[in-house]
Amino acid sequence: MLRRLRIKFICVNMGIVAAMLAVIFGLELHFTRQDLEGESLRQLQLVAERLDRRREDGPEGALGPGKDGVRSEQPDLSDQRGFLPYLLLRCGADGSVEEVSGNFSYDGDVSALAAAALAATESGGVLEDSALRYLRTETPEGLRLVFTDISGEQSTMAGLLRTSLLVGAASLALFFLLSLLLARWAVKPVEEAWKQQKQFVSDASHELKTPLTVITTNAELLQSPDFDQAARGRFADNILTMSRQMRGLVEGLLELARVDAGAVAKTMEDLDLGALCAEAALPFEPLCYERGLTLNTELEESVRVHGSAAHLRQAVEILLDNAQKYAHSGTEVWLRLERRGKGHCLLSVTDTGDPIAPEDLPHLFERFYRADKARSRNGSYGLGLAIAKQVAEAHRGRISCESREGVTKFSLLLPTV
Repeated sequence: MLRRLRIKFICVNMGIVAAMLAVIFGLELHFTRQDLEGESLRQLQLVAERLDRRREDGPEGALGPGKDGVRSEQPDLSDQRGFLPYLLLRCGADGSVEEVSGNFSYDGDVSALAAAALAATESGGVLEDSALRYLRTETPEGLRLVFTDISGEQSTMAGLLRTSLLVGAASLALFFLLSLLLARWAVKPVEEAWKQQKQFVSDASHELKTPLTVITTNAELLQSPDFDQAARGRFADNILTMSRQMRGLVEGLLELARVDAGAVAKTMEDLDLGALCAEAALPFEPLCYERGLTLNTELEESVRVHGSAAHLRQAVEILLDNAQKYAHSGTEVWLRLERRGKGHCLLSVTDTGDPIAPEDLPHLFERFYRADKARSRNGSYGLGLAIAKQVAEAHRGRISCESREGVTKFSLLLPTV
């Protein structure tokens, strides 16, 4: 599946890039051709207008017999530098060429050239066979045809097309290599999510398998006639205990699913985080007292955040429950809330107990992870801290843990309003 996803990613990227390059180079060729054609036609129009003005001012060139008996005029063009090479034909009413002038020589039949230009429906265009562009104008003296050689323009367009194809091919090749790297980078989160999902299903199945096995075994023993009423009572208690643990596991999984589905964003509001922490700590005072612990709170006033009251309270309860489970008897548990710079606050829960190994710290917030070497199971399925992390991220916050010399501190950094 991941391989197909990478291939699809590369194909989509290459298709988009190929389309973009085709559009870019196509527009470049189109507008370049338009500019060259427009400039060529403008030059032809200027040539025609200038020669008209010269004719009105008086002849400036010597007329002599030209090819096929047509008069040839060679005007003085010393002030026409920058003009394209042109050929000017003046035709009579019957379409015959009466006069030829220009600054380049045409070796072909000028009569055939004039006939082709006069036969065209447009007043300006290109004669592909002769590689000439023409402009047809009407004057009191008859029709006037101005031609220019476009072989240089065609060469320029051909060179631009070759350059565009080479640059496009090189760009596609380069982007293909980049797409290979980008595909691995882009698919990596999906690959990690896929592995996590497989691990999640495996861990959930394992966690459900144990209580189901206990329930099945005790149910079978409960049906056996070989046990007295007291034993049957123990079997029933075991079934009830395992059923409650399974319910806790299922509820934890459902809560994770709800947070993943965006349940936090649907209940966001501005709230007083200090008051919320004080309310969340109240039920833990008797629990801590029963275990010989002292629960202390230091809550800064008027710390307001934009969040879900229910989910933030749940995160605080998870951290407090975690602390009271693993703190040593006779020690203190601290719940603190303080501002951190502009726009943030820090909620922390500190307890004193068995230290957490450094190699376990990066994994504490993974689903179903338990640092069994340092802390006992205590009926936990390893979902509480994972839920707290999801809640923190849903509030654009960050949760972390540090453990030094038996003092463990969980910190939740949240943005304030």
